[in-house]
Amino acid sequence: MSTNTAQSAAMPAATAPVFEPVKASTMALIIGAVGLGLTIIGFFFSGQRAALSALMAFTFWLSIGLGMLFMVMLHHIFDAGWSTVIRRQLEHGLAAIPWLGVLFIPLFIIGVFQPGGVVIWKWLQTDSAYVALDPLFHHKGVYLSTWFFTLRNIFYFGSWIVLAWYLRKASFTQDSDGSTRWTGVNRKLAAAGLIVASLTLTFAAIDWIKTLEYHWFSTMFGVWFFSGAMRAALAVTVILCVVLVRYRVFTGIFTQNHLYELGRLMLAFTIFWAYITFSQYFLIQNANIPEETFFYVVREHGQWQWLGFGLLFGYFFFPFLYLLFHANKVSPGRMVFISCWILVFALLDIYFNILPSLLTADLIPIYSFLSGFLIIDLAALAGVGGICVWAYLRSYVTTKPIPVRDPRILEAINHHV
Repeated sequence: MSTNTAQSAAMPAATAPVFEPVKASTMALIIGAVGLGLTIIGFFFSGQRAALSALMAFTFWLSIGLGMLFMVMLHHIFDAGWSTVIRRQLEHGLAAIPWLGVLFIPLFIIGVFQPGGVVIWKWLQTDSAYVALDPLFHHKGVYLSTWFFTLRNIFYFGSWIVLAWYLRKASFTQDSDGSTRWTGVNRKLAAAGLIVASLTLTFAAIDWIKTLEYHWFSTMFGVWFFSGAMRAALAVTVILCVVLVRYRVFTGIFTQNHLYELGRLMLAFTIFWAYITFSQYFLIQNANIPEETFFYVVREHGQWQWLGFGLLFGYFFFPFLYLLFHANKVSPGRMVFISCWILVFALLDIYFNILPSLLTADLIPIYSFLSGFLIIDLAALAGVGGICVWAYLRSYVTTKPIPVRDPRILEAINHHV
């Protein structure tokens, strides 16, 4: 499994195009601006649906960013060798987190002030009869308060931005001075950061998604979000690395051995996602408590059940069986295919957990993807995604494609399975 074999499998060097990150970043920014603009226009036609589209797009892209944050910290805490090659691209991906924080501000404003009667989080409607007469809301009143919700969100993004900034700074500085001290700094930061990031990711997933139906209980919801975030981040990492091989940026650096390692991680988190998702479903259905089962009752009837079956077979069985085969895990083309497949179903998984919460199957069936609502969804995805890609490319041009003076870089380049 030589480097040349992996290179030629991705794209023959003689026909490889020229990578122009500055030009690509400008295009990404334009796409992001147009997408966000169309999403704003969508508010004038269906404010409720546009708000949900924005929430789903934001959650999807943030899950990728947070997954990359965890991958960087896990690399440092385990002192991994092979992943040194891909770490720099993950660090560039972290550049999108502050911009995602900015993009969350309009969602926060809409959620709190509900312009035009647009409701995202029902429990923020403190003056409504539904909330005012709800004993469960009063029992959780302190947590489900506007001021505490605001403080929590500031803490979430503040923690992620600080972690990303210091991890990137230490890594980039090591390229300049070559000091091994920065490796130790990042390892200590990762040790504390994993705890902070785990807690903030869990509570953020609860605040933004689970509390859409705040009567529902699940102690596994944060782990479900984490597993999906890791799967999406791994899929994007595979696509990025294969593209960089195609553009000859990773020539002689990223080999089939690294691709195989990423494939093994994708298989592991596919099984982990299935375990968490099934455990949550099994425990809730087995207990058969109405306060918990209603979440699945809505999703097991009407057209939502077909999306549920789609996730079962498309998000678990197919990727699981596909990634069992060694040949699939060392083929750049096949790995890009399964990565794109996983990203599509990662998005559908977020849809499945968000849309039925506020819109019934009669109001917004799955088949409405063929209607004008699909335009709002795609516009929001392109808008948030364009900004994320722009942030990545903007960071990409500031430093080397790999951490050239990391103590384990030679070990990483010569990695063999």
